[in-house]
Amino acid sequence: MKIVVIGGSGLIGTRLVSNLRAQGHEAVPASPSSGVNSLTGEGLAEAFDGAEVVVDVANSPSFEDTAVLEFFRTSTRNLLAAGAAAGVGHHVALSIVGADGLPDSGYLRAKVAQEELIKAGTVPYTIVRATQFFEFIGAIAESSVDGDTIRLTSALVQPIAAADVSAALTDVAVAAPVNGTVEIAGPEPLHLDAIARQVLAAKGDNRRVTTDPNARYFGTLIEDGSLTPAGEHPRLGPTHFEEWLTHSTAQH
Repeated sequence: MKIVVIGGSGLIGTRLVSNLRAQGHEAVPASPSSGVNSLTGEGLAEAFDGAEVVVDVANSPSFEDTAVLEFFRTSTRNLLAAGAAAGVGHHVALSIVGADGLPDSGYLRAKVAQEELIKAGTVPYTIVRATQFFEFIGAIAESSVDGDTIRLTSALVQPIAAADVSAALTDVAVAAPVNGTVEIAGPEPLHLDAIARQVLAAKGDNRRVTTDPNARYFGTLIEDGSLTPAGEHPRLGPTHFEEWLTHSTAQH
């Protein structure tokens, strides 16, 4: 099966391509570096020729509200048009758990806009909503720096390992489209401020993490349940935070 992975050179995309190739599929990593640009449409027709599945894990280079909305709208329209023209039978897109419940975040509004375009399109689809990745906890902390302090909410989140996200996307890509949404998350809810402290400590970063219920998460306030699965049967990744942290620390 020919499967094109948009954003195939990124954190999730590289793992997904490797997984699919290990199963014997023709997995094609597509990104601007390989001459395929979903924002301009460059190279899409050639990349999609003969493709049965397209998986979109691309991300916006800018998180500024207007720029990120324009990226996901334009990119998704181009991908859907190229997919329909090529006869692609399954469009898979990676989105975010809880996106539609947090409209104060420009980034999450953009992901909802992406989902709406996919649902309104003609290509059969599966939207995979994932919780935040363990790998991005450090970046979340950096986005919340206030002087020498990092301010984070103690809200419960349910982050997941990037490898587990890629494994779930692999299964979805080779299955029939559900024309709906699948939720994936880590195995356990955790307090955001607490896991940020652990990640920073593991890196030897001694900055203080202060618990602040009014600290914003990519522009929005969150509480317990905002970023945890809402559906009845989410797919839970097997990797626990402590296991991931130990492995990640050993690698560094």
